[in-house]
Amino acid sequence: MLYHLLFPLYKYWSAFYVFKYSTFRALYAALTAALVTFLIGQFVINKLKQLKVAQPIREDGPRTHQIKSGTPTMGGIIIIISVLFSVLMWANLDNGFIRLTLFTFVFFALLGGADDYLKLVRMNSKGISIKMKLLGQLAGAGVVVAFLYFDPASAEFARHIKVPLVKFPVNLGIFYFAFVAVVIIGWSNAVNFTDGLDGLATGSLLFTTLALTVVAYVAGHAKFSEYLRIIYVPDASELVIFCAAIVGSCLGFLWFNSHPAQVFMGDTGSLPLGAVLGLISVLVKLELLLVLIGGIFVVEAFSVLIQIVSFRLFKKRVFKMAPLHHHFELMGMPESKIVIRFWIIAILIAVASLSLLKLR
Repeated sequence: MLYHLLFPLYKYWSAFYVFKYSTFRALYAALTAALVTFLIGQFVINKLKQLKVAQPIREDGPRTHQIKSGTPTMGGIIIIISVLFSVLMWANLDNGFIRLTLFTFVFFALLGGADDYLKLVRMNSKGISIKMKLLGQLAGAGVVVAFLYFDPASAEFARHIKVPLVKFPVNLGIFYFAFVAVVIIGWSNAVNFTDGLDGLATGSLLFTTLALTVVAYVAGHAKFSEYLRIIYVPDASELVIFCAAIVGSCLGFLWFNSHPAQVFMGDTGSLPLGAVLGLISVLVKLELLLVLIGGIFVVEAFSVLIQIVSFRLFKKRVFKMAPLHHHFELMGMPESKIVIRFWIIAILIAVASLSLLKLR
């Protein structure tokens, strides 16, 4: 909104031309999202407490989690409001990628909100059935696939992916669109699985999205993309604003979500944040690089998959409990130590993965 109001004024005062630069607006998008989170955070938490929107605790989970009973959930509302406000204020809303990302963010937030609501109504940790949740995620991903299939701006690079350490893009043909759906749904669930300890998902998202901000910037910059030999996506530069808003929002939310958490983000926050991470990686044509940058989420998701497959095929569990962070809890490691160590790993792999932009 500010972009549309103030940038045209550069004709009368050249100082307003600064609104043309995505880096300038990204900085203020992050600050705006953080500020909004701080301003509304405690108010929303108090309202959730009044409405008794408490987190149902898994009966088969670690016993230390029982003290968290009564902690408000659906705190993702704070993130949704702050990110939407920031993006609407600072992004170029004429950009097709921004509109698509906004749609995906809101759609998965509503899906996550419905899941959290059913958990509260049923007073247990099971919300929407796995089948219905997957159908909802497929519907959201389907809109993205349709956009990429019919959007003229996407035609030049549609059906191609960039493989780390390989110089040239790989054409997947018609299978690319199935790949897109898997990426979006996979990341939505991966972040959801990781959201199990105070601050774990929020902090990991902060570092992963910060790295993704760099990726979006270089993909949308003609000279940098040419130098790094990655696919140049002109509209991707605007996604830097969305990434920055998520970074600022997560930073602010961590204030309330750090151990001991005053509020949990719930599916209301984890599903849309994960979906948007996957979507942005698709739009900047670096889907496989995000697998490395967000390795924490990938490992958490695979720990769940391994546990399910192992139990169903061999009636044995590989981990004491999945996702992986619960395994370490049951081994006796304090929650705060698990979270901090996962953060350290998230930082290291995010930085290391960015080096692959240059390496072939």
